[in-house]
Amino acid sequence: MPDLSFEAPNLIHFAIPAFILLLIVEAIVSTLDQFDEHDLFEGKDTAASLAMGVGNVLTNLGAKAVVIAAFFIAYEYTGFFKETIHPGWWATWVILFFAEDFSYYWFHRKSHEIRFFWASHVVHHSSEKYNLSTALRQTWTGNITGSFIFWMWLPVLGFHPLMVVTMQSVSLLYQFWIHTETIGKLPRPVEFFFNTPSHHRVHHGSDIKYLDRNHAGILIIWDRMFGTFQEEEERPTYGLTKNIETYNPFRIAFHEWMDIWRDATRPGLALRERFGYIFGPPGWSHDGSRMTTEEMREKVDR
Repeated sequence: MPDLSFEAPNLIHFAIPAFILLLIVEAIVSTLDQFDEHDLFEGKDTAASLAMGVGNVLTNLGAKAVVIAAFFIAYEYTGFFKETIHPGWWATWVILFFAEDFSYYWFHRKSHEIRFFWASHVVHHSSEKYNLSTALRQTWTGNITGSFIFWMWLPVLGFHPLMVVTMQSVSLLYQFWIHTETIGKLPRPVEFFFNTPSHHRVHHGSDIKYLDRNHAGILIIWDRMFGTFQEEEERPTYGLTKNIETYNPFRIAFHEWMDIWRDATRPGLALRERFGYIFGPPGWSHDGSRMTTEEMREKVDR
């Protein structure tokens, strides 16, 4: 059996004081005249985002241990190149950086394209505001519903599990600062290669041309390569195409799961249709009463 007596680094927990400090700084900056018209903060919304962040930490206390254990099992029993992938080599960390970021892109993209994963990820998009507290509005169900499978190939190849979870933490730390309207567009080389506040504002937009775009973690190059990039033009409308109108953390966390249950258990559906409501794209319906992102785009383009 693999040795599971380990202590995983938790960079996110160490960064919490910095998160709070930056939230305060952003709130002060947002009072400047140029931001008054946008009303960047709303008290109940910010409180809901912070509650979701606390809930994410609590629900992950056990779930994260299970995920890391799964990584260790994959590493010990497969780990095809673990004898040649040396944690002490800088080149190994560089390769892992790109591999982890590539994994994050596909996890994030599929979380918008498959309703089962969207049910967890929708939490992060449920705020109609866009500020640093939005970065903390995180799912309570992501790990327990299998989102970690998008990274499983890394320990299977032979990257040590603690390296993988460390790089995941680096990615999440990077993504905190891009949740703001107080930073405009950055120099063009930065905007070309990296995910920035401008690119991520697009991702949080509910405007049709912004939907399901810019899935990047750290590097925006994946979106450019795979056809999901969208430049920020006018200011996005934040939130969902149909907002949930609640600040209740439990409704925010579970509303889409409840909707999936109601849809998939309707009487008279074929098995294929029930699976469609669970694993089809968000907005899919057996009778055409709702529209997916692609269907909305096609309607606009006609």
